[in-house]
Amino acid sequence: MESQKEDSLTSPVRKPSKIVIMGAAGRDFHNFNQVYRQDPTVEVVAFTAAQISGIANRRYPAKLAGSLYREGIPIVEETELESLCRRESIDCVVFAYSDLTHGEVMHLASRAMVAGSDFLLLGPQRTMLSAQVPVIAVSAVRTGCGKSQTTRWLSKLLRQKGLRVGVIRHPMPYGDLEKQIVQRFASKADLDMAQCTIEEREEYEPHLEAGNIVYAGVDYGLIVQQAEQEADIILWDGGNNDFPLIKPDLHLVLVDPLRPGNETTHHPGEVVLRMADIAIIAKTDAAADADIQKVRDTVKKVNPKAIIVRGASPIELDSPEAVRDRRVLVVEDGPTTTHGGMPYGAGYVAATRAQAATIVDPRTYAVPEIAAVYASYPHIGPILPAMGYFPAQLKALETTINNADVDVVVAATPSNLSSLMQLNKPVVRAHYEFAEVGEPSLSSQIEQFLALQNLGGCS
Repeated sequence: MESQKEDSLTSPVRKPSKIVIMGAAGRDFHNFNQVYRQDPTVEVVAFTAAQISGIANRRYPAKLAGSLYREGIPIVEETELESLCRRESIDCVVFAYSDLTHGEVMHLASRAMVAGSDFLLLGPQRTMLSAQVPVIAVSAVRTGCGKSQTTRWLSKLLRQKGLRVGVIRHPMPYGDLEKQIVQRFASKADLDMAQCTIEEREEYEPHLEAGNIVYAGVDYGLIVQQAEQEADIILWDGGNNDFPLIKPDLHLVLVDPLRPGNETTHHPGEVVLRMADIAIIAKTDAAADADIQKVRDTVKKVNPKAIIVRGASPIELDSPEAVRDRRVLVVEDGPTTTHGGMPYGAGYVAATRAQAATIVDPRTYAVPEIAAVYASYPHIGPILPAMGYFPAQLKALETTINNADVDVVVAATPSNLSSLMQLNKPVVRAHYEFAEVGEPSLSSQIEQFLALQNLGGCS
């Protein structure tokens, strides 16, 4: 007995495992909050940042990080991964962002392991929150499949049933993290007050126009608590191809026949497809029949239990006559055409259909900040991605548009560019919304779900 006591007194105290979380200002913070924030056996030494420009070289604040991190946690560029792991003797690197190919994820794993660290991916069951009201989640296998327009369509259907709808958006905390702990947007004035970026406005503005209240921020435990006080049902509007931060009662996942084969090539897009209750084949009005069938076959093989429905994304221009026979600059949704991998989007399609004389390649007029985007994403076609993650980049976008020798701008970004910058040429906006196609219909599946939940007057 005395010997055991002496052994316990002389045995060394086990030091916490040192961890680095790789992210892009969203999933990474959520995983920390859910899994590591209160865990004394772990020390999160740093976050690394990628994909989004201007989000590194700041700190995850102590107010969010909790009592174990009184000075907060540094956020550094992902390029510093190896040197950070070696310098700090990191035990494990946790990967926590989305829409990378499976190969790219394994390249990151290789970098971490060569630097002496393990490599870990946290799954949905360990990271999803629970809500006290029913949750419908909308995810996708790639960025740019049409999640937000589908969520807006769903919100209208649910409000017609007399339900109070709360839309919780995947995190985009690119600014002052302490001011973004819990965000509630009910009007465009709220967006102005929060100094939202173009990327945030692209997601929030259409929801506000549709009459939705949008919740977002950094601490989704607190965000869910607020939303469930004001809503009968929560709609999770996902980001990139990530799986939800909240456990869904019904999980809708979009696949894109304009990118056939991408259903199982990207992480965590394959995860969400395998999780899906309903798989929506989107953009069937713009895709070839053979590609629609190819995507359908993949869904059936990967997730035979999923119900498959079809949808369309009809595109409308405010003034087609203002585009016909004109020299046109097309501005597209940023994430869709950067890490989403699309060479162009709805704006290019709309301008072509409206018989523009020429779609002018913006590269000739791009200032350095915008030229750097083309260098990072060489797949981008003759369009201008709407980049505005920070004021200098927004100004660069404005200057590039104003430099362009064109007659008119076709803007397919859901945010209103004319309200954010001073432009020297007319802007024609392109709009695209979700529409049902064929049977089984998405609305019939939602009706069945509401009946099971005893919501919306269904029985």
